[in-house]
Amino acid sequence: MDKDLASVQEVRDLLKQAKEAQHKLAAMNQQQLDAICAAISRAGLEHARRLGAMAAEETGFGVPEHKEIKNRFAAGTVYEAIKDLKTVGILARDKEHGTVDVGVPVGVVAGIVPSTNPTSTILYKSLICLKAGNPVVFSPHPGAVNCITETVNIVRRAAESAGAPAGAVQTITTPTLDATQALMKHPNTRLILATGGGAMVKSAYSSGTPAIGVGAGNGPAYIHKSADVAAAVRRILDSKTFDNGTICASEQSVIVTREMEPQVTAELKKQGAYLLSDEQHKALSKFILRPNGTMNPAIVGKSVQTVAELAGLKNIPQNARVLLAKETGVGKGYPYSNEKLGLILAYYVEDNEDAVLRRCQEILNYEGAGHTFAIHANDDAVVERFAVAVPASRVMVNTPAALGGIGATTDLFPALTLGCGAVGGSSSSNNIGPLDLINIKRIAYGKRELSDLMRGGEQSRSQTLSCSSEQIDALVREICRKLQ
Repeated sequence: MDKDLASVQEVRDLLKQAKEAQHKLAAMNQQQLDAICAAISRAGLEHARRLGAMAAEETGFGVPEHKEIKNRFAAGTVYEAIKDLKTVGILARDKEHGTVDVGVPVGVVAGIVPSTNPTSTILYKSLICLKAGNPVVFSPHPGAVNCITETVNIVRRAAESAGAPAGAVQTITTPTLDATQALMKHPNTRLILATGGGAMVKSAYSSGTPAIGVGAGNGPAYIHKSADVAAAVRRILDSKTFDNGTICASEQSVIVTREMEPQVTAELKKQGAYLLSDEQHKALSKFILRPNGTMNPAIVGKSVQTVAELAGLKNIPQNARVLLAKETGVGKGYPYSNEKLGLILAYYVEDNEDAVLRRCQEILNYEGAGHTFAIHANDDAVVERFAVAVPASRVMVNTPAALGGIGATTDLFPALTLGCGAVGGSSSSNNIGPLDLINIKRIAYGKRELSDLMRGGEQSRSQTLSCSSEQIDALVREICRKLQ
């Protein structure tokens, strides 16, 4: 109880400082904010390797080298995408219509940070918040508090050296559930930027504070008969094995028609997917979920050999890249149909393409609605058919879904918070960036007077009556002509 009380008091103190920082940031121009972001980017790139190693060691998730890549993506790629954006002050002028758009920061942002991508999330959210003129207070996952705190300190020092006020970037040092709730519900908090498990995102939306949250990813990957099968399998496995599957946009199942099964299965095996036997399938299925139906954290971001050992699987080859499980159903009782942020893939074989589409829809509607879908095909008509029909905000074509979804191997906006839209219970379907973190005031110059509106109404009525009279006269003349 003392810990909870102390953590809540810490939140109040942090938000008081953030509120003071908000007033100072609001007085800054675009050039000043840009200088702060440039400093954050440089610091993030300088420490990317060390922070990646810290994250992997503390959480036990993923691959240090891959976490370094994610840090570089957050600090470098995201910065390059936002550095020339106009976010505050006059954004646009429309002389013809007499309107002016003015960008205004939303205010203090609460940043919820997951354990799967802790350091890269700090770098990314700090950049997009400060670019938009918003202070940010982070709520770290308890399993990653040390690497998150270190990243925040690096960002804070860099930001303040470039002119950011004290309190612009902060984090809770004693994370508790009570502290996170206090952060989300406090009147000083104007927006929640939530990345994490489903329960956390739901809590953010029910807090009473405006929120941008993302749901679970559970993306299926369809390999169509027109695809380059070897390239498709390579992209899927490269995606799934990147940082041991901890990116939520990564593929969770592979789906093919029965005619493609022999070729795809052979290629999956050739490239390192290990197809589980019936006995192994059954043993691992009991290990994927916890009794309450949520993902077992023991599978998250772990190597194939670690998962195999924990689940009691025998005779798994040392060179196996992923564990592949044939599945026939979706929903409760079919744990392979759930999101698996680890090196486990479900494998569905359907009779025809219509059945494939129904299965993809079923999987996403069960879990992952609004997130990401992948298709490997060289037939644009097929791509467009599936894109229109599947409930996903991102449709990845011939690319690793994990890296394509975040904008690394595609030209989508680079982001580590991927909105799922209304179908996924999210307030946005965007790859979230600074423009999602501002409000836009609109200046509108008068174009008409009340008298103009009134005259316009009289003219409209007159035209309507005149038109009706002419139509009646014409009809009378036509009737008389026929009677003659």
